Amino acid sequence: MQAPPDLSRRRLLGGGLTLVGAAATGCAIPVGLGSSRTRIRYWHFLGASDGIVMKQMVEGFAKDSPDLFVEENVLQWGEPYYTKIAMAGAGGRSPDLAAFHLARLAGIGAGRILDPINVRLLEESGLRAADFSPPIWERAHLDGVLYAIPFDAHPMVQYYNTEICGRAGLLGPDGKLLPTNGPDELVAALRKAKDAMGGEAPLTYDALGLGTVGPWRVWWSLYSQSGGTLVSDDATRITIDDAKALEALRFMSMLGREGLCDTRSDYGASVARFTNGQVAFLWNGDWEITGLKERGTPFNMTRFPSVFGTGAAQADCHSFVLPHQRDRDPEIERATYRFIAYLIKNSADWAVAGHVPAYLPALELPEYLALQPQSEYRSVITDVALDPQVWFAGSASRLWIEFGDAFAPVIGGTRTPEEGLATAKAALGRLLSAPIPFPDQEG
Repeated sequence: MQAPPDLSRRRLLGGGLTLVGAAATGCAIPVGLGSSRTRIRYWHFLGASDGIVMKQMVEGFAKDSPDLFVEENVLQWGEPYYTKIAMAGAGGRSPDLAAFHLARLAGIGAGRILDPINVRLLEESGLRAADFSPPIWERAHLDGVLYAIPFDAHPMVQYYNTEICGRAGLLGPDGKLLPTNGPDELVAALRKAKDAMGGEAPLTYDALGLGTVGPWRVWWSLYSQSGGTLVSDDATRITIDDAKALEALRFMSMLGREGLCDTRSDYGASVARFTNGQVAFLWNGDWEITGLKERGTPFNMTRFPSVFGTGAAQADCHSFVLPHQRDRDPEIERATYRFIAYLIKNSADWAVAGHVPAYLPALELPEYLALQPQSEYRSVITDVALDPQVWFAGSASRLWIEFGDAFAPVIGGTRTPEEGLATAKAALGRLLSAPIPFPDQEG
């Protein structure tokens, strides 16, 4: 499967292996050459600013736990990563720990490719269910069994240019964007920004391009705000509410038709336009913070607008899973939970890259609250609109790409909302009828 272009930031290191030991330099002594430390094999896909922060956290753990040794393997983001996890887990010869997108859980063969989380060891490490965002914790289960430990949410957010919004009269006395509630207030704010920009479209997101996923992410945010669902709980029937789905699509179409939204930008162009001060608003995931700060863009961030009832925003979540092993070593397993607990309890450090910790105590720490603009949208952690639990959902998935392809022409005005919804539902029907592509048993 082709990964959508908005994810190129995560293509890093292409499978480079980093060994992190207890030495202050971060250099490692290979296990087996006189070392008595317990080795934890850790796979992840985190690149760019995410990868830098994760490496620092792994090094911090190494300093705190000189008896343990983390072997950090950074693999290519997207479909290749999940293929490797599936192959390793199906064979029972896998790493001790892996990073994972929570929306991928239903499609990876939990119980065959992933092992359940040992709740007793998790609690011994100081982590309890009550410490996590309830909807995210619930999504980490399949058939009542815990298969993932949530790390964060990376939701759709609203970036805004403080200089343009200031000229448009959209900022409050504190210099922050005045909130809008409902479609009329949002449209009024966009029109003020358009006037302040001399008639240019004030909003951008990735609405165009091969494999674009922006249309899915915006539509799923809006549709979820009205309580809409996609499929039945048993993933056998389409449950889309046409009226609610069309309400969201017509709103997206109207923004393009009235010149309130740029309809001609792919992912890279949308970020570049906001970075260069050519638009007032960018709807995107929370991960562009580092680049915008480095380039000196005058910006701040807030939650995705509340348009159709609630403040729900499309999101996926990073989590930790245990790829299947035939014989999991008890000593390594206990060490693995120590490592997980360290990462979770220090997730305020992880939030530097923009993501919202799923571990609720981290959201109250002074060091997290001091992060700007990261802490501005933290309340979304209990309002995330997660993907349905189907095998074809999640980041870089067929669901995102199929719906993006169906809805992009609606935004651009070359397809009606009704036609876009019909195209999306036909694609969803094909995906529901397709066989689940993971092994039935160990190989």
